[in-house]
Amino acid sequence: MSLIRLMGLCFIRKRQLRAPAAFFEPPAMQTTLKTKLSVFMFLQYFIWSTWYMTLGAYLGTLNFSGQEIGLAYGAFAWGAILSPFIVGLIADRYFASEKIIAVLGVVGGLVMLCMPQFRTFSTVYPALILYCTLYAPTLALGNSVSMTHLADAKKDFPFVKIFSAVGWIAGGVVLSQLKAEQSSIQYYLAGGTSIVFGLFALTLPATPPQKKGQDVSLGEVLGLDALALLKKPAFAIFILCMFLICIPLYFYFVNLGTYLTQLKWEDMAQKMTLAQISDVIFLILLPLMLKKLGYKKTIFLGIAAWVTRYFMLSASASSTGTLLIFGAIVLHGVCYDFLFIAGQLYVDAEANERIRGAAQGLIAIILWGFGSLVGTYLAGRVMDAHKLTTPRGDITHDWAAIWSTPAWIAVGVLVLFLIFFRDPPAKSASSS
Repeated sequence: MSLIRLMGLCFIRKRQLRAPAAFFEPPAMQTTLKTKLSVFMFLQYFIWSTWYMTLGAYLGTLNFSGQEIGLAYGAFAWGAILSPFIVGLIADRYFASEKIIAVLGVVGGLVMLCMPQFRTFSTVYPALILYCTLYAPTLALGNSVSMTHLADAKKDFPFVKIFSAVGWIAGGVVLSQLKAEQSSIQYYLAGGTSIVFGLFALTLPATPPQKKGQDVSLGEVLGLDALALLKKPAFAIFILCMFLICIPLYFYFVNLGTYLTQLKWEDMAQKMTLAQISDVIFLILLPLMLKKLGYKKTIFLGIAAWVTRYFMLSASASSTGTLLIFGAIVLHGVCYDFLFIAGQLYVDAEANERIRGAAQGLIAIILWGFGSLVGTYLAGRVMDAHKLTTPRGDITHDWAAIWSTPAWIAVGVLVLFLIFFRDPPAKSASSS
């Protein structure tokens, strides 16, 4: 969930936000607004939770190969890559945000409702790309609507955003209660909720296009103005390391559902929501960690958490590893908040006001677009390469070897980051 939340947050700065009327609204109106936005965030992440983590487990019942499952997960990368075009070239110039969210939600829901009819890779893969291309822009647009209309966005937006975690947890719990982790029911649940989500978006405040009548260049949409930051050696190393860590990162998403299915975990979607509880806890701790340790040590801990997570999963495959698996799940908050949220804040600090939005957009496309494509593809290939010729009961793969692969990749990234990255110099009080 954090990964997608971050992708949406990264595109907020690419829009010219306004809050004209919000500051003059009576408190009751702001309370109503915050309630609506909280419900919106809940529904948005409930949808994503009901299918993403268990997609691999379901596709396994259709006899998809590991490579095909990896590519299916990579469909969201295409959504991340195409999202800036929808937001920057269409939503910002022609349509009110709440209306385009409504259309994307309803059409996306209809696509999801059709998904159970698709049972081959040649039909599932393009349908998933279409769906993800419809869903991903709602992340940026929803955040933008919130930031535009909240009177005190710095104070109120984090509270509203907490309900995305609540929605994610609720989705996993409902999925487990329906015993739908390996069933097409997950598609129906996501599709029906998406239609409700789209219709609910129409109750949000009117948010006209921010750049109506203006020319928007492709370079602005893709964040190419931020390439100048790569002249800084530390920033270039940071971008390289973040791209490289995204490669092992996706082993967790692509393979965990299949792994837990072979271990015969019951209610696995519900149990995996422990990751979101961890996410909330460590997100609260992040400001303190950054203040005490700085960017380098905090991000180092985030990468080290990924190393630890994968070695724990690898060890769990050759022993009675239930506690190790739970430990790997609970590490989620450190893995994401100390790495990607801290990384986003580092980018924000390094970029000046003129290119800050471009920098956030660029990193989103590199990490969660192209990084995701490489990571999901490699995760699927590695799973196929370690399929056992003689299954051990329900265990059909060498999971110790599968999980150790991303662990050692993450070790390499950790060493590279430790040696070459440098904390930015402290800015004086007069620095902007």
